[in-house]
Amino acid sequence: MTQQQPATEPMSQEMQDCVQACMSCHGVCEETMSSCLQMGGQARMQIMRALMDCSEMTRMCADMMMRRSPLANEMCMMCAQACDMGAEACMSMPDDDRMTRCAESCRRCSEMCRAMAGATM
Repeated sequence: MTQQQPATEPMSQEMQDCVQACMSCHGVCEETMSSCLQMGGQARMQIMRALMDCSEMTRMCADMMMRRSPLANEMCMMCAQACDMGAEACMSMPDDDRMTRCAESCRRCSEMCRAMAGATM
């Protein structure tokens, strides 16, 4: 078990950056899901499933880091996996600018979460 930083201590810059990447990714996933709903189609439904997971995981991961949960490291690893799936789903439509932006946000969040998962919270 890693040593947890007390909640009264300020978050490290790395943790703040990761929380911001998670919240940004959450927002982009939500916006992209809304766009997918308007477009419809079976392919969009597959993308939406991945984005729903990514959206929920990024929000929960940010929340857990902010409250210094002892499960935050594990959540960061799971969040990175959900972000990888979201990015892969979005890249199934590489000609769509919104999907490309969402994939980029998912990739950035995945990288930051992987780094945090290896760090002491």
